[in-house]
Amino acid sequence: MQTEVAILGFALALISGVCAGLMVGRKQMKAKVKEARAQARDQEEQAQARSRDILDQARKDADRIAKDAELQAKDEIFHKREQFNRETEQTRSDLRELERKLERREAAVDQRHKEVAKKDKVAEHAQKKLADKKEALEKRSKELEDLIKEETERLHQLSGLTREQAEKLLLERVERDLTEQIATRLQRHEEKFRSEAESKAREILASSIQRYAAPHTAEATVSTVDIPSDDMKGRIIGREGRNIRTFEKATGVDVIVDDTPGVVIVSAFDNVRRETARLSLSKLIQDGRIHPTRIEEVVAETQKEMEKHIMEVGKGAVAEADTGPVHEKLVQLLGRLRFRTSYSQNVLNHSLEVCHLSGMMAAEIGLDARLARRCALLHDIGKAADHEMEGGHPKIGAELAKRYGETSKEVLHAIAGHHDDITIDHPYTVIVAAADAISASRPGARRETLEKYVKRLEELEAVACGFPGVEQAFAIQAGRELRVIANSQRTSDAEAQKVCHDIARAIEQQLDYPGEIKVTVVRETRSVEIAR
Repeated sequence: MQTEVAILGFALALISGVCAGLMVGRKQMKAKVKEARAQARDQEEQAQARSRDILDQARKDADRIAKDAELQAKDEIFHKREQFNRETEQTRSDLRELERKLERREAAVDQRHKEVAKKDKVAEHAQKKLADKKEALEKRSKELEDLIKEETERLHQLSGLTREQAEKLLLERVERDLTEQIATRLQRHEEKFRSEAESKAREILASSIQRYAAPHTAEATVSTVDIPSDDMKGRIIGREGRNIRTFEKATGVDVIVDDTPGVVIVSAFDNVRRETARLSLSKLIQDGRIHPTRIEEVVAETQKEMEKHIMEVGKGAVAEADTGPVHEKLVQLLGRLRFRTSYSQNVLNHSLEVCHLSGMMAAEIGLDARLARRCALLHDIGKAADHEMEGGHPKIGAELAKRYGETSKEVLHAIAGHHDDITIDHPYTVIVAAADAISASRPGARRETLEKYVKRLEELEAVACGFPGVEQAFAIQAGRELRVIANSQRTSDAEAQKVCHDIARAIEQQLDYPGEIKVTVVRETRSVEIAR
């Protein structure tokens, strides 16, 4: 019982202590709250004071900035006004100067107008005088014509000659009197033009030849095929000659099997056939099976390969010449020129050489080098088909080129006219003809038969002997020079010069020849006496 009372008393004391502690803590809390509130009021008052100070400073700064901006604006307005005044004054000065210029110009125009009016009056007066003089001259001219007519009739009556006869007689006399002067002037002008033209032409031709020099080899009309042994000759001939007959019939060539050891000769003027036959025979010899059926198969196969090879050769020539696109048929014809010769000169090699020379010469004189190369590449295209069509190769070539899409007038004219078969109207034709002559006349480029050579010399001499006053003519230097002996009694020095000129022109018009021919007229007087 006492224990419970003690516990209860302890609890009551504890509760009383807690309540007292709570009351003390509450008083302390209130004191702290009051202190915090006082501090907050002090801080608020301090913040308000700082805010007032900041506002006062901001107002002061704003007033200062506004005053500065106002001062700057006033300064800028002042400067702008001064600049405007200066510009306005300059504009006024320019306008015044322009006005003075216009006044002076107007005064000059007025003065010129007065001068023109004065000149018009003078011209009108002069024109009136000229009209009067013209009328007087016409009247005088009519009187002179009547007088001349009257005197002419009187001369006709006195001389007994008609007007035509008198004119003829007078012209003959004037021609005789002026022959020497004409020949002298002709010689002087020809020497001048020849010197200038030869100098420039020699320079262009020498430069072109020097820049492009192609080798030339003469081609024969036979090919040889090596065989491993002489027993193969018998197999090529076959039983009773059936193999060789079949081969010759299929290829169109002649096969010569003689005592020459180790070779068989294939002969034909058509180089395409000869090359086809040579390749076919080489294949047959290598294969070893030689009989009519196999021969026909190999020849047909080789012909197809040859057509393909011809196209490749033509394309290579077009690419080397750099002439632009060419029709496929013309490319094939160009390829066939590889197997065509003219005076033992390969025609395709000749065409390519003429092509390069023409391009160089055209570039030297300011023409289109590519167009000149195209003209030269196709200039002998007719030789690839001249055995199939009638006419010369220039005409055939022009027809083929036109047929297969060649539209350039320069190219067609160069093909048709590079041998002077037509009147030359384009400079490219002259260039191609010159390059063609260079390529053909190089030493070793062509071979000429004895009959044609002799005929050309005879024609040269015949042309010269057809002129009056010529006693003898001799073609020398392989036809490159013509020596003419003139009669000294019938021909004067001036007439000899004229005869030389006329012979040269006649040779150009009547004969075809490579290169150029020098004509020399010799006139001399010989006195012979015999001492007895």
